[in-house]
Amino acid sequence: MRRLPHIEGEWLNRSRSVTISFEGHTVRALAGDTISSALAANGIKITARSFKYHRPRSLYSAAGHDANNLFQVGDEPNQRGDQVLVSEGQQITAVNTFGGVAADKARVVSLLGRFLPVGFYYKAFRGKHSFPLFERLIRYLSGLGRIDVSLKPARRTRVHEFCEVAVVGSGVAGLSAALQAVADGAQRVVLIDENAHPGGSGLWLRKAEPERSELTRTLLDQVAAQPRIRVLSYHCVVGLYADNELALSRIDKAEGGLILLRAQAIVLATGAIEQPPVFRNNDLPGILLASGALRLYYRYAIAAGDNIVVLGANSDAVQTAIDLAAQGLKVSTLALLAGSPLSAADLPLDAIKAAGLQLLTDVVPVEALAGSDGCLQALSLRTADGPVHLNCDALLLSAGWMPALQLALQGGATLRHDDGLQQHVPATLPHGVFVAGRANGQYSITGKAADGRCAGAAAAAYASGQPAASLPQAPPHIGPARSHTYPLYPHPKGKEFVDLDEDLTLDDLVHAAQEGFDSIELLKRYSTVGMGPSQGKLSNLNAARLLGSLVNQPLHHVGLTTARPPYQPLSIGSLAGTGFTPLRRTAFDAWHEAAGVVWMPAGQWRRPAYYAVAGLSAAQCVAAEVQAVRSKAGIIDVSTLGKIDLHGPDAATLLERLYTGRFADMKPGSTRYAVMVDEAGTIIDDGVVARYDSAHFYVSTTTSASAAVYREMQRRVAEWQLDCILHNLTGHLAALNLAGPQCRSILAACTDLPLTPEQFPYLAARQCHIAGVPARVARVGFVGELGYEIHIPTDQALKVWDALHRAAGEQGLQPFGVEAQRQLRLEKGHIIVSQDTDGLSNPYEASMGWSVKSDKPFFVGQRSLQILKARGPRQLLVGFELTQAQAPVSECHLIISAGDIAGRITSIGSSATLGKTIGLAMVKPALAAAGTRLHIRGEDGAEHTAVVVSTPFYDPANSRQKDKAS
Repeated sequence: MRRLPHIEGEWLNRSRSVTISFEGHTVRALAGDTISSALAANGIKITARSFKYHRPRSLYSAAGHDANNLFQVGDEPNQRGDQVLVSEGQQITAVNTFGGVAADKARVVSLLGRFLPVGFYYKAFRGKHSFPLFERLIRYLSGLGRIDVSLKPARRTRVHEFCEVAVVGSGVAGLSAALQAVADGAQRVVLIDENAHPGGSGLWLRKAEPERSELTRTLLDQVAAQPRIRVLSYHCVVGLYADNELALSRIDKAEGGLILLRAQAIVLATGAIEQPPVFRNNDLPGILLASGALRLYYRYAIAAGDNIVVLGANSDAVQTAIDLAAQGLKVSTLALLAGSPLSAADLPLDAIKAAGLQLLTDVVPVEALAGSDGCLQALSLRTADGPVHLNCDALLLSAGWMPALQLALQGGATLRHDDGLQQHVPATLPHGVFVAGRANGQYSITGKAADGRCAGAAAAAYASGQPAASLPQAPPHIGPARSHTYPLYPHPKGKEFVDLDEDLTLDDLVHAAQEGFDSIELLKRYSTVGMGPSQGKLSNLNAARLLGSLVNQPLHHVGLTTARPPYQPLSIGSLAGTGFTPLRRTAFDAWHEAAGVVWMPAGQWRRPAYYAVAGLSAAQCVAAEVQAVRSKAGIIDVSTLGKIDLHGPDAATLLERLYTGRFADMKPGSTRYAVMVDEAGTIIDDGVVARYDSAHFYVSTTTSASAAVYREMQRRVAEWQLDCILHNLTGHLAALNLAGPQCRSILAACTDLPLTPEQFPYLAARQCHIAGVPARVARVGFVGELGYEIHIPTDQALKVWDALHRAAGEQGLQPFGVEAQRQLRLEKGHIIVSQDTDGLSNPYEASMGWSVKSDKPFFVGQRSLQILKARGPRQLLVGFELTQAQAPVSECHLIISAGDIAGRITSIGSSATLGKTIGLAMVKPALAAAGTRLHIRGEDGAEHTAVVVSTPFYDPANSRQKDKAS
């Protein structure tokens, strides 16, 4: 292999050279080279050692469809040399070697091949005495790269994007599809290709098929001029998931990462993967796919060898030999396999003769022969006229194609085998997914273009919701089949490699089938065929052909193994990405910002902690907000609460079983506090249940548990087979709490809803309109004052918020944040789940035994709570007052008794309303009686004294919240 002079359209920047190191040797490359092309340009053939036998391996597909060119690049193991660009100073070594790729000590394993039969790993573990030995040996030898666990993790990005039509693959079919989708009205089209530049194989074979490259260039110019088409080169689609979500690996970024692209419709113009024939020593360095040689030539100006032989079975092999010879490379022989679908009439004999090619037909490969350097030296063939010996340093293979439909299969597609094409093609496709080009069995340049236009039109119609009945039909398949039916050639001495990743030969697969693993999925698992880094891109089809011959079944009965993501290998770090926490904003976010808010995180949301006032400290601002709620009126944004609608005859049954309380007897128009526990009886959430009619309930949850509670409800509805429909309205409805002595008059100015205590009593729920906006209102209050919790549609929420402020007029309506709310609820002794409780707290320990209705037939955690109640509490939640108002005591500080830890503070605050510091604490039962003195270890290390008191601290008769005075 060697670098050639400049070639039109090459991907290189010859004005900038790059120096890298491979196995300690300096290598000169050009900007734009991949690691594989840089080594090839320098004549380095042996770049890797095989996984099992440590045989020398070299560049094969030049597309990342094999594991021959995996490298350790600096600290990153198992980088695909066919894809990773060179950069100055790269330190590159081969993986899976002991002592380097040239003198790998583990190559002696190849001499033990007869003692390492298929399924060796399973058989080795059966011996009681041999198992420990083999386990250590296999662990030592297995794996490809090595991970340095001391390294600091690299930053990985994750981006979420959206489009109407996504086209995967930028060959003729993909380019045509993208242009047609735009022509039919698609506004956002994303064209994705894993290569550095679009065009695919359409830019090859410029001498043999000039019309092909001319059409491709025209399409590329049209795409470049179309602003509604975004081209993502060097992005590999590694997975197709539900709802047409594509996971894209960003190959062009050194740090990796993912783009999650949600498309309304998808066109898969992913092409086909060239398949090799299988014969003895078909893995020698110097043997590569014909498409790999074309990639090297047209993209990196590299000759595959100085004496090239093309061995194939289709017109692609013929055109490759003609084209490379016409470009000036020495191609001595074109050898066509016996059983090739090409007839004599299909052969361009004049072009073959003009290229100076020796033509051999009906050949059977016998074996490839290696020279003293371990690389290809010659090829032995058998023809009708007798044996033929061909000297060569490069052998290009093309026995057929396998459609690259792994993504379609991941999405739920099914395939059928087209006997005329000798190729699998789509039988059914997921909704919104379309296939075009070679993946759909189209190989002519006109057929691919027409097929792409049909798929693009169908995708645009699907994305816009238009019927596709009048769309043009895909063109028929033209020409002979492009794949040999059975390109497998056993040799008495073996070493015919079906799977280069796993070093699996024809004999290995025959023995696996003979041992009973005679279905394609069992064969895969037992032999590991297709389980290497390439996931069988070059081996699955040939393995299926072999199995079909062994069990006497046609290929469409044998089937193919299940395609799973990722389509191409990517790092675990890329899958993990950075911690992705989307920032959710409530409908009042901009209003808070303008009011001088100081934010605090609340799960994925941000909530106002308090509102800053010039000249006041944070504590003073919070105290002013508390005072406004106690004396006038305040308003707080509680939109982050979970909101779940339940409809159906079994809605009450679901709540009875999920929550500890009783809800079946609730009257329409009422609310009830609800506590949820898990199977162990631990408190996991609380909220409020409102009932609007016999089959309609509305449940609020805490902010942090909203998604989990909704999932649990869905799961239980399915498990218990209940007639109940759930709607998660958390993002659809905004919510606010209006609280304080003056809040009734403010609300009355905005609604016709009767608000008198008789018509709208405490714990009642109503549906009405506020400022003309439909609303759900409940007389509940977390802060201990007369209050109304109002839920309104998110898109009209600000209208209600502003109306309430206008109604307050000069008396004012004070916005208050979470810090004031926590202080207000603490004065009432209301708990916060996961703050005043922990991962073991049950309702009896949290002083909420009243919420457990043990006489119900069943609820989740009932049996555990019965046991826990009988056993007695290990701790109890109590209220306390500090004897020193200014003691340096905070949440989580420990309570000490007789020198041991006897509890911890869960909540604490200085109450201006009460003129003292109050709090809640989890303590041992012996310390829970009112009047007990608690000793708290403060921030200063000293012990400070508190006294246990009953709760609530404020308004113990609850007269203000119930509005008894009215």
